[in-house]
Amino acid sequence: MGVPVARIRVLVVDDHRVFAESLAAALAAEPDVDVAAAGSGPAALRCLERGAAEGRRFDVLLVDAELGAGPAGAVARAVPDDAEGVVDGISLVEGVRRIQPAVRTVVLAEKDDAHRAALALQAGASGWVAKDCSLQRLLAVVRGVLRDETHLPAALLTGVLRELTAARKHRTDSERLVESLTPREREVLRCMVAGLGRKAVAERLFLSPHTVRTHMQNVLGKLGVHSTLAAVALARRAGVGPARLDEEPPAGLSGDVVERGGQLA
Repeated sequence: MGVPVARIRVLVVDDHRVFAESLAAALAAEPDVDVAAAGSGPAALRCLERGAAEGRRFDVLLVDAELGAGPAGAVARAVPDDAEGVVDGISLVEGVRRIQPAVRTVVLAEKDDAHRAALALQAGASGWVAKDCSLQRLLAVVRGVLRDETHLPAALLTGVLRELTAARKHRTDSERLVESLTPREREVLRCMVAGLGRKAVAERLFLSPHTVRTHMQNVLGKLGVHSTLAAVALARRAGVGPARLDEEPPAGLSGDVVERGGQLA
């Protein structure tokens, strides 16, 4: 009796039904590949959850780079911090890395785009492959990412490295600015990242709206930006996550507010 062949479980995620079904059928013809297809980000996450619950986890996701995009290529909706709202391809990659980090993701793209490829790698993708590549090439990538390899078209390599270098510099600069904030200002910033308005921040942190307004102005000034949107974008680059609205504020940042030397502690 021969040794059983280890099977690779692949999930194709593409909202173009004909392409998804055709690719799934081609992959399923391989003797060591089990394949399923999902037509949206939320559907893919449900497949992952179901597979994990049944003890049949997926190994690799093949994700359409333009998942959820309209006719003009604009992303219809992307909610990176709400798993059920994940729609676009790169946000799905990020969501999968967060909930099932062992799963490898490969982005399938209709055209080369160094900026988008760099974003995909930063989100946790292990590869970026042309949709019109050969089945043999795609299978080589699938097997390669399971060996912890990263796959990029040679034509994109220079551009992607340039994008990643620039992103690293922006992140370092953003981190330095965020570090200049006081603990209270950082918590206010996390509330801003969570989408809370001034009144909601005041209620969460047990402060007056006037005090919150002052903190928000200080945050914008120290970060060198002129709008909440710009502050949130900078915070994201620095790796600042949103305040968890289902949790109590951190100890020392709720209850009594102590003033020392005219500044809030």
